[in-house]
Amino acid sequence: MAIKMNRKNIAMILILAGVLLAGCVSKPPEAQPPAGTSQLSGTVKIDGSSTVFPISEAVIEEFHKKYPDTRVTVGTSGTGGGFKKFCADETDINDASRQIEDPEKELCTKNGIEWEEFRVAFDGLSVIVNPQNTWVDHLTVAELKKIWEPGSAVKTWRDVRPEFPDEKMILVGADTDSGTFDYFTKAIVGTEKSSRSDYTASANDNVLVQAVAGEKYALGYFGYAYYVENKDRLKLVAIDAGKGAVLPSDRTINDGTYEPLSRPLFIYVNKESLKRPEVREFVRYYLTDGKELVHEVGYVKMPDSMYEEGLGRLG
Repeated sequence: MAIKMNRKNIAMILILAGVLLAGCVSKPPEAQPPAGTSQLSGTVKIDGSSTVFPISEAVIEEFHKKYPDTRVTVGTSGTGGGFKKFCADETDINDASRQIEDPEKELCTKNGIEWEEFRVAFDGLSVIVNPQNTWVDHLTVAELKKIWEPGSAVKTWRDVRPEFPDEKMILVGADTDSGTFDYFTKAIVGTEKSSRSDYTASANDNVLVQAVAGEKYALGYFGYAYYVENKDRLKLVAIDAGKGAVLPSDRTINDGTYEPLSRPLFIYVNKESLKRPEVREFVRYYLTDGKELVHEVGYVKMPDSMYEEGLGRLG
């Protein structure tokens, strides 16, 4: 049976069609995913301190889980070696176990590189011997200076104390491109970069660990995290700076009683690189989620206020 269409029916049909059409046309486009989601992509290049490396490595691993389309690389050229690359605009971030120095500032300025400095953790630069060493449990700062100063006459352990064995001392330490070398020489010898040269040197702390672990008469120094990761192969030496012998620990590093070898660790970030979302988000992650990884890799977390100060400058 045919349906009779009157004006009222036609009007209703037109109204309904218009409503449906308007609904299709006026539907707003889906919102773009907010910044900092898993869709983040791009590359971040890092180099520098092998001391800071374990922190950056841990942060990179967790960051990649959240942002799988990003690629973050990290090298261990040493703080000084890293700054050479950073100031040549070859990297976005430099891991540093000391603050940037005047010649490095001048090189960066010459090349038009501006940077932001962020503190990321505390370290207790550790003096280490082989576990078979039964004769030493502490050394004074004066004894360490006697061992490490340029022109040192110390050849055997007995040259340090008469009761020590008359065996050749095998010295192991950071190379001259390392911020650890700079810090240790200034704190112990009194002048930055002032050191005897007849020792096994490397910018890679894992190499130094192997050298001490494999030699009964060795003495070396490197970052606290590398001791924590190799406790069964190494022995800590307490340091007496005039107030009694103190071993590095979370407490003594954080409160500064482990002196003079407690120090902050840094990352330096190219300001131009910070304009890229992958770099900015990585640094933000480093100062938020990343701070919770500091203790896991053997270093000491800073007070939250220090991370918040860095985030404030990051914007």
